[in-house]
Amino acid sequence: MKQEKTKVLFAAFEAVPFIKTGGLGDVLGSLPAYIKNDKYDARVILPLLSSIPHEYREKMKFVKKYEVRLGWRSLYCGLFTLRKGGITYYFLDNEYYFRRSGIYGEFDDGERVSFFSVAVLETIRHISKNYAPDILHCNDWHTALVPVYLRELFRGEEIYDRIKTVFTIHNLKFQGQYGRNMIDDVLGLGGTPAEGQMIHNDAVNFMQGAVIYSDAVTTVSPTYAEEICTVRYGEGLEGLFTSRKYKLSGIINGINNNSYDPAKDPAIPVHFDAGCLEKKTEAKLALQRELGLREDPDIPLFAMVSRLTTQKGANLIAELLPEFKERNMQVIVLGTGDYSYENAIGDFAYRNPENFAARITFSEPLSRRFYAAADVFLMPSEFEPCGLAQMISMRYATLPLVRETGGLKDTVSGYWDAGENADGFSFKDFDANGLRAAVDLALELWFEHPDTWRKLQFNALGRNFSWEESAEKYRELYDSLW
Repeated sequence: MKQEKTKVLFAAFEAVPFIKTGGLGDVLGSLPAYIKNDKYDARVILPLLSSIPHEYREKMKFVKKYEVRLGWRSLYCGLFTLRKGGITYYFLDNEYYFRRSGIYGEFDDGERVSFFSVAVLETIRHISKNYAPDILHCNDWHTALVPVYLRELFRGEEIYDRIKTVFTIHNLKFQGQYGRNMIDDVLGLGGTPAEGQMIHNDAVNFMQGAVIYSDAVTTVSPTYAEEICTVRYGEGLEGLFTSRKYKLSGIINGINNNSYDPAKDPAIPVHFDAGCLEKKTEAKLALQRELGLREDPDIPLFAMVSRLTTQKGANLIAELLPEFKERNMQVIVLGTGDYSYENAIGDFAYRNPENFAARITFSEPLSRRFYAAADVFLMPSEFEPCGLAQMISMRYATLPLVRETGGLKDTVSGYWDAGENADGFSFKDFDANGLRAAVDLALELWFEHPDTWRKLQFNALGRNFSWEESAEKYRELYDSLW
């Protein structure tokens, strides 16, 4: 008798190629396809946001409409489906909540995500004949109410009682915090145990509800799972995470190796791999020319592609630029963020165009050229749940220089600790001294030990950050829930 597949339904507010504002979209655009195999049937459910490109909307198939109860409201929900890349996607329509110019940042985001959470569960009733999920895998605060509603409002029906829930934290900064009056009037959870369990610092906290009600909680790297149990990284929920350590774990994200491949990436001018690594220099010269820098294959090129915020270490970069000017190096920056850092970095580059360049914008093709051309990739983050850029840079034989935190610590072996087995550089303390010392070490290695530098490049190229290993760890987690 053929064993029935375990059905995993991923719930999120974004997934590539439909919607993306950050790493969450990348993860949901990749992970389900790697989870799916002869034992697992993975699907994804998303809101039908107006920002989804027309080319996908016109291919969606309307399935049915039904009512969704949110507190005292009875609201329309339309169900659409689309199959892409071997994955079935469900889209939930409600124009009042989802026909907006933006994805997040609306005045009623708490109500919008509450509707989506209830609608996800109500939709299961309408697809259960063909697809009754065994596991609901929810992501970030936008779906944090799904585990809460499942246990409080849908308990007692077989198709719901058998469901296990996994909640993954991609960004702990955003927890979904609102006034206490939300519990009854908007969420419809007044009088339930959730009314007390979701209160934190006299406010409703959606993420706290998910952590309490889910069967398993994960974050996107093992080190970050440990860090959030501390005051420094716990964003006020460290006590909650410490008390739930028994169901908390970290699984590192992956990247799409087919997309990030210097041997065939259409966005870069010169293709190379481990067999012809010397061609990377041609990519470097091409970018130097494009950015108006001095064209010099022998000067080390340091790149940063990031939001320009304190969390990403933009303050450290801005502080050290005058010192970097005194060193034999070039620095290029791509990204937007806090105005003060945009202005400081942009102005410095404008006044020193020979060795510094800043593009205060974001361009995916240009970011690929940064990855391919640079010798060192800067990620001096204050905290980093996982990080993808350090993995991507290694795919292009660009050595990451990172602070030892979260996923950066889990994925980069720094030269100070690993010697010739390293694949990058790292420093511990979040300050200018630590970053300066790591940069100076990289410069010393570049100019005085070129053979060791090349060895580190090959080490980086040999790292495999594809989704296969991470997907297998998720499957092991799913299996452990029974």
